[in-house]
Amino acid sequence: MSHSHRSPAEIRAGLNHPVIDGDGHWVEFDPVFSERMRKVGGDRAADGWLAALKTTQDALSMSLAERRRRRVAQPGFWTRQASNTLDRATAMMPRLLYERLDEFGCDFAIIYPTAGLRMPRIGDDATRRAVARAHNIVTAEYFAKLSDRMTPAAIIPMHTPDEAIEELEFVTKQLGSKVGMFGSGMSRKVPSTPQSDPDGSRLAVWYDVLALDSDYDYDPVWKTCEELGIAPTFHSAGSNQGLRNSPSNFVYNHIGHFAAAGHATSKAVFLGGVTRRFPKLRFAFLEGGVGWACQLFTDLIEHWERRNAKALEKMDPRTLDRALLMQLAEKYGDPDVAASLRKTDGWPDHDPSLTGGVADLDDFSACKITRKEDWVDLYAKPFYFGCEADDKMNGSAFSKHNPFGAKLHALYSSDIGHFDVIDMRDPLPEAYELVEDGVITDDSFRDFTFANSVHLWGTQNPRFFEGTRVAKEAAAELARA
Repeated sequence: MSHSHRSPAEIRAGLNHPVIDGDGHWVEFDPVFSERMRKVGGDRAADGWLAALKTTQDALSMSLAERRRRRVAQPGFWTRQASNTLDRATAMMPRLLYERLDEFGCDFAIIYPTAGLRMPRIGDDATRRAVARAHNIVTAEYFAKLSDRMTPAAIIPMHTPDEAIEELEFVTKQLGSKVGMFGSGMSRKVPSTPQSDPDGSRLAVWYDVLALDSDYDYDPVWKTCEELGIAPTFHSAGSNQGLRNSPSNFVYNHIGHFAAAGHATSKAVFLGGVTRRFPKLRFAFLEGGVGWACQLFTDLIEHWERRNAKALEKMDPRTLDRALLMQLAEKYGDPDVAASLRKTDGWPDHDPSLTGGVADLDDFSACKITRKEDWVDLYAKPFYFGCEADDKMNGSAFSKHNPFGAKLHALYSSDIGHFDVIDMRDPLPEAYELVEDGVITDDSFRDFTFANSVHLWGTQNPRFFEGTRVAKEAAAELARA
């Protein structure tokens, strides 16, 4: 539908609530940022950060034939604003972003890094930890005097629980950080395929989703998050992996990759029983939208109906009436079917005892689901989903057709600073189109652009919004819960 947009400021003036941007971005200026990292973290931090950035340059420097030979994904090129110089400068300079927030119709913003997005996945342990620490210190310095309207996300590397806890303790107690960007989907070497060449090592990996089948127990991390008032937020990539590894087409690699990463981690957190063991903790999965989350909600319920412990009893091969099956085969089956069954004493399966060697056959056992309300408590309540403003699927979060009529927690996420926002003034009007088109109500828009963000961070940390532009309204919203 065609729209004649009002300005963001005009839309904001017509609202009876603040607007919180749950996922904006700034763009670190490499030459300056690296030297500031060197001052606070030494050569390992600065050089490690620059080396991580260089992987994109190296891939773009290869010929297409070389990327095909080595199975290197086509990365993005021309991904920074150019013709819109004001927006390019705004992304680079936090003080300019601060000054323009009213122009964007935004009262408060959570700001995530750009280059920093890939740092939690640096392979070398010492380098990764040095880069994360220095990046967090320098970022905190950039935003220190802007805290009434913006707060930056600190990088929390998750290769091991110990490194995550150490960085959580540091950023909250030393830097005053209130938002953590947690790593997920870290590549781990497959033990059965030792490789001596870099490409073999790069490709022969599995991806750790933290809460299921990990080599580590991450419960101490979740416990630390509860103690420190930090809601884990994941802004992880799924590009350059599996089915998103085209050597020639960046768009093919890019579409859906944030959703795929969020899908993997949220599914593991749920099935791993994390939301059961830590009912007060809130999790956010950013920039992938909410459409996948609505489908996952339904998929999990449908699988539970067919694969929970009680349902599996009906699938136990030992409950098969072999005599009846034999009679039916002799009456209705071809002669070779009956003959084959007679050889196996009526067993149609090769080995009914094969279950993969798992101790508990119920894939949902960690969730301890006993009533329909559990689904809301374990999925709809603790999970939040970052949604770009122009995503037409955002309305699905508020659909009455979601299981149990539950509304999922969609977070308004401008994604300013990145290539898909042509003009930083566009996101709020684009988000408001859902109201203008009758897809969502004014109340749902309030949840989308304000209340859900308040409950994500304010439930975890009641003092999160103290001293900010939205402190009064956030406190009133939390009091309503």
